[in-house]
Amino acid sequence: MALNSYVFHLFYKFKVLVLVSLCLMVLWTTFSYFVDSREQFSKAKSIVEDFRKVISLQDSQKEEKIKPSAKVPTVKSFQSHCPAVSPYLRGASKLIFKASLTLEEVQKENPQVVKGRYHPTECSALQHVAILIPHRNREKHLLYLLEHLHPFLQRQQLDYGIYVIHQAGSTKFNRAKLLNVGYLEALKEANWDCFIFHDVDLVPENDFNSYTCDKQPKHLVVGRNSTGYRLRYQGYFGGVTALTRDQFSKVNGFSNSYWGWGGEDDDLRIRVQMQNMKVVRPSANVARYTMIFHKRDHGNEVNQERMKLLRQVSKTWKQDGLNSCSYKLLSVEHNPLYINITVDFSMQPKIS
Repeated sequence: MALNSYVFHLFYKFKVLVLVSLCLMVLWTTFSYFVDSREQFSKAKSIVEDFRKVISLQDSQKEEKIKPSAKVPTVKSFQSHCPAVSPYLRGASKLIFKASLTLEEVQKENPQVVKGRYHPTECSALQHVAILIPHRNREKHLLYLLEHLHPFLQRQQLDYGIYVIHQAGSTKFNRAKLLNVGYLEALKEANWDCFIFHDVDLVPENDFNSYTCDKQPKHLVVGRNSTGYRLRYQGYFGGVTALTRDQFSKVNGFSNSYWGWGGEDDDLRIRVQMQNMKVVRPSANVARYTMIFHKRDHGNEVNQERMKLLRQVSKTWKQDGLNSCSYKLLSVEHNPLYINITVDFSMQPKIS
C-alpha cells in the first residue's frame, strides 16, 4: 500500500514537471514571437520612412524651377528603333496641285514640323536626313513640293530637316554649288547621317521610295511623268540623289564650275565611279516622280561648257568641290516648314 502511494506521488510530480515545462515553452515561444515581430515592424517602419523621403525629394525637384543655363544631367527615355518599313506607308498616290494653295495651309497640315525639322515621337528614327533643295524664283514649285514632301517623309518615320538654298543676285544659276553650300551649312546645325539632293520641281509619287541612304550612292528618280516613267538615259544620276556624309565627302562633293543648266550630275556620277562606288536605284515601280511643268528659267540657260568640264573630272575633282566652295552667306532663316539659306556667289569665273 505504501509502495502504491509512493508511485502515485512520483507520477504526480512528473506530470507537474511536464506541465511546467510546457508552460515555459509556450511563454518563450510567445516572447520570441513578439520580439521578432517588433523587429520586423521596426524594419517596415524604417522602409516606409525612407520611401516617404524619396517621394518628398521628387516632389521638391518637380516644384523647383531650374534655370536654363544650369547644367543638370537629364535621363532620356529609351525608345525602340523605328521599323525598316514604316507601317504608315500608303504606296502610290495621285498628286494634285491646287492653284490656290497657300503656305499657311501647308503649315496647318504639318503641325509637328518646327523650324523645318521633324522627328517621330513613337520611335527612334533609323537615319537623320537632311533634304537639300537648290532654289531661285520657283516659289510655287517649292510650295507644291513642301505640301507633298512633308507628309511623305513623316510617313517614313524619318528624323529630317528641309534646307532650301536660295541663290541671290543675277549671276547664272549654279545648282551644284548651292548643294555644296547646303551640305556645309546643314552640318553646322546637326550631325546628319544622310543627304538628299533634291530638285524643286520633282515630287515623289510613292512613299515606298525610301528617302534614306544606302551602302552605295543612291539615285531615286528612275522614272518621271515627262519621260514616260523611264530612265532619261543610261547612267543618269540627276534630279534626286542620296549620299551619306562619308560618300559625299569621299568624292569632294559637287563641282563648283557648272554655271547654267546641265552636266553637274554626270560629273558627280564620274566622281562616284572613280572612288569605286556604284550607283544603286530602287525598283522602277516605286521610284516615280511627277515633274511640275515649267519653262527654262532666265539665268539658267544650257551650259555650253559642260562637255569640256566632264572630260576634265579626273584631273580637277580633288581641287574643285567642297574644299573650294566659296560663297557669301547672307542669311539663315528658320521658317516653320524649312530652313532658308540665302547666299551670293561672286562674279562667274572664267573657265580655262
